[in-house]
Amino acid sequence: MDVVSDAISAVRVGRPSSDRVRVGGRWCARLAPYEGAGFHIVLRGDCWLLPDGGEPVALGAGDAVLLPHGTGHVIADAPADAETVARAVPFDRWADGSLPRPPRPAPRARETETAREAGIARETETAREVEMLCGKYRLDRRHTHPLLAELPPLVHLPARDGAHPELRAAIGLLEGELDERRPGASLALPSLLDLLFVYMIRSWTAESTTGTWPAALGDPATAAALRALHSDPAAPWTIDRLAAEAGVSRPTLARRFTTLVGRPPMAYLTWWRLTRAAALLRSTEAPLATVARHVGYASPYALSHAFRREFGTTPGRYRDATVTPG
Repeated sequence: MDVVSDAISAVRVGRPSSDRVRVGGRWCARLAPYEGAGFHIVLRGDCWLLPDGGEPVALGAGDAVLLPHGTGHVIADAPADAETVARAVPFDRWADGSLPRPPRPAPRARETETAREAGIARETETAREVEMLCGKYRLDRRHTHPLLAELPPLVHLPARDGAHPELRAAIGLLEGELDERRPGASLALPSLLDLLFVYMIRSWTAESTTGTWPAALGDPATAAALRALHSDPAAPWTIDRLAAEAGVSRPTLARRFTTLVGRPPMAYLTWWRLTRAAALLRSTEAPLATVARHVGYASPYALSHAFRREFGTTPGRYRDATVTPG
């Protein structure tokens, strides 16, 4: 696997959830902080997002926003003042009609040949109506990969011509599945939501100018070493073999990797092997010997010794104490 995929799979638990919501008029809803990552996609209209302790963010049609650390926030029709925010309706009450909902828009009118030639779409819209896709990813943050830990509290990906084509395609597919409820939707929707998460993080890594991990993934030697370690963490890696894989000398790899990743290559490998072991213990019933082989340890004893040094407990006790949400 690659770094982004592994970083997500190491902490993801359960299945993502989502709601398609429609609201009009004056409204204000609060989402409390939570263990996981949240997102909003504005399908139609515009609104405001007010993160706890942050500045209001204007959202327009097509905009995507990711809250990777589960930051509490308010979404509203306008940049509300403190008094209005204090009276915000809990988001969960959206489903039971506690927020005003506009009538459903009239069906799209059939376009005439002249309208089609002119590129004009005729559609009846309700004034000030907002339609959004809102959801959450459940994450176990005990062993978060530093790539995810480095994400800012809020990642805003505005809709721009030509920007984030993969993300836009995923949003379009999601909207279609929600509209149609086609056969197989119970499998397609979670998969598309997972894809959405990947694309939002990928978009951030492509655009960020401040994070160290986007720089690490953009550095050819460091990125090559990371790909090698993540593609086969159980391989008998040495600094010489890894440098050859990256196409640079040992000192060059050690310097660039340590600067960008925050720890030397072999130290990162040890940490990643143990993080993968923790994920396997948490999510499978595989015997300890199988887990040890899968992550590159010659014996259960060797894994137990390293695991205890890293996490302060034995693999068996860690597994017994871990309950993965369904």
